Amino acid sequence: MKLAVVGGGSTYTPELVDGFARLRDLLPIEELWLVDTDPERLRLVGGVSERMFRAAGHPGRVVPTSDLVAGVADADAVLIQLRVGGQAARHGDETFPHECGCIGQETTGPGGFAKALRTVPVVLSVAEVIRKHAKPDAWIVDFTNPVGIVTRALLQEGHRAVGLCNVAIGFQRRFAALLDVAPAEVGLGHVGLNHLTWERSVTVGGRDVLPELLSTRLPQLAEEIELPASLIRLLGNVPSYYLRYYYAHDEVLREQLDAPTRAEAVQRVERELLELYADPSVDTKPEQLAQRGGAFYSEAAVDLLASLTSDRGDVQVVNLRNDGTLPFLPDDHVIEVPATVGATGVHAQQIAPLPDDMAGLIGHVAGYERLALDAAVHGGRDRVVRAMLAHPLVGQYDRAEKLTDLLIARNHQHLAWAR
Repeated sequence: MKLAVVGGGSTYTPELVDGFARLRDLLPIEELWLVDTDPERLRLVGGVSERMFRAAGHPGRVVPTSDLVAGVADADAVLIQLRVGGQAARHGDETFPHECGCIGQETTGPGGFAKALRTVPVVLSVAEVIRKHAKPDAWIVDFTNPVGIVTRALLQEGHRAVGLCNVAIGFQRRFAALLDVAPAEVGLGHVGLNHLTWERSVTVGGRDVLPELLSTRLPQLAEEIELPASLIRLLGNVPSYYLRYYYAHDEVLREQLDAPTRAEAVQRVERELLELYADPSVDTKPEQLAQRGGAFYSEAAVDLLASLTSDRGDVQVVNLRNDGTLPFLPDDHVIEVPATVGATGVHAQQIAPLPDDMAGLIGHVAGYERLALDAAVHGGRDRVVRAMLAHPLVGQYDRAEKLTDLLIARNHQHLAWAR
């Protein structure tokens, strides 16, 4: 098969390549095309990716290219992992909300909205090229944040797309380690929107062991997600660490004001990684890549692509159309839940009714996401203000107005309608 990675010059890519090399029996890649607009990153990342394949005895061919049409031509699947504006734009997303007393984060709150506005038009443009030049039944797998909004944009335009996040597989691996079982034995009752999810059950051998984990491992779980044990006990489930931006907003904000941004930390790691990728003796995934983020990304990507292209019919957590799964949301909204994955598509498993507090927060954020996508597709300051006002972490008109102006000023070059 031919697989294209758009944004293939990312320092993340060797994480993917490592998974492709280790799990080649699951995903027999004959050609791996890395597409990027940065020629130097392409040279370095393409070089180390080629060496990693050869060192692992992988027979596939790695082709770096800046030609999007050539990269996706006749592809069986295309993985999109873009960051429009790079880490500099991310730094802005993580800082401008502070001027209004809001958290700065690249996928949640005003910063995540800024990223969506920059990203959706670019991804939709890429997707049109894929539609024209990839195989007619090619899948688009979106790993570009904010995944829920971007995936809905793709589906809304009729693309054969599914969204992927590494939060669920990270929890699966953590629970498996705590239980001393293989990760494949662990099933998750994962539910919500991308970066707004809870683990409502943890099944092993058909039995829900979450109550046991909450009884015996509560302090450890609380420490890992940086939320009070009493909150987890109250909820009766394990929130994603992204819920900390909601449940402990003011505490997170205080921490952010006294610390460097994540973008600054990632920039340092990326410089080290690119130096390593330039070394012709490096032919395995560097240890420093673990500091870059995206843990278990490659395993999640390989599992999803393998099931989409070989019809395994297994269950994985993905971002897909709601279609009645959460009855309080519109059918065309994108949710993140376990789904059966096969060549015909992804089909959400049945979800037990949610308690009012979870459903209320999901519904609130979903309303913001719909307005955010409308602003990303159609532009206009008024649309941005409405979406900003709708976000539960903003919620005040004067704050929404100021945040909108800060967002537009920071992202002026990336917003065609604002130029």
